Amino acid sequence: MIPHRFAALSAFALLSLSPVVAAEVDATASYVLTLGGINIAAMDVDLQDDGSRYSLDLSANVAGLGAVVASGTASARSSGSSSGKVLAADAFGLETRANGETFTVDVSFAGRDVSAFKVEPPIIDNYDRVPLERRHLTGVGDFMSAFVLKGNALDKSLCQRQSHIFTGVERFDIAMTYAGEDQATSPRTGYQGPVVLCTVDYNPVSGHFTTSDITNYMAESDRIIVWYAPLGETGYFIPYRVLLGTNMGDLSMVLTRLEQ
Repeated sequence: MIPHRFAALSAFALLSLSPVVAAEVDATASYVLTLGGINIAAMDVDLQDDGSRYSLDLSANVAGLGAVVASGTASARSSGSSSGKVLAADAFGLETRANGETFTVDVSFAGRDVSAFKVEPPIIDNYDRVPLERRHLTGVGDFMSAFVLKGNALDKSLCQRQSHIFTGVERFDIAMTYAGEDQATSPRTGYQGPVVLCTVDYNPVSGHFTTSDITNYMAESDRIIVWYAPLGETGYFIPYRVLLGTNMGDLSMVLTRLEQ
């Protein structure tokens, strides 16, 4: 699995809705990622919001798993306006380092439209890559802010949303659907209490490779689930757990620590 695809899947997990958050927010959530029950990465996500602007900072150390996931590091940042019902990014950046190679993405947004983007090294447009079109770069956001939600309550309304996402490499759509409620009880996690389950339907649009096993598997999967927990009384809701069934075993991300 190449580095930027792993970062996208991991952050697939981080993967927005009702009231304006007026109070300042400064919180850090820590996660562990496993594949087939084996720990492959540890990740911290810092959320700050001053009432009008937000920033999300992600840092991950990837232990790797043989030829499946390369060991290395990943970092990502999203920032923009938090004054509406959803987070609206004006900048997104990603950097991964693995096997002595560095991969970077920088995307600028104007409103919900991509105003500029740069990928280093550039993605080669092979015959099997679906071309990015200008119309695919309008009405979009980044994948980090798409999975950090704002809402009035921990209920089914959190799951009733669609997001159009551009990663700098690929454009895809996500439709979330309410799947039920549960209680997080494990003392080994960073939260105990009620959670809401949302299923995620992934629809690739452009920039992906038609021969990609990961893309095709995710597009056909009915086992992409996000459990959401409240971030205190801030009006934010963050992933407590993410589960993605893969042909290599379940890719799981679980909240292990929460500071606010």
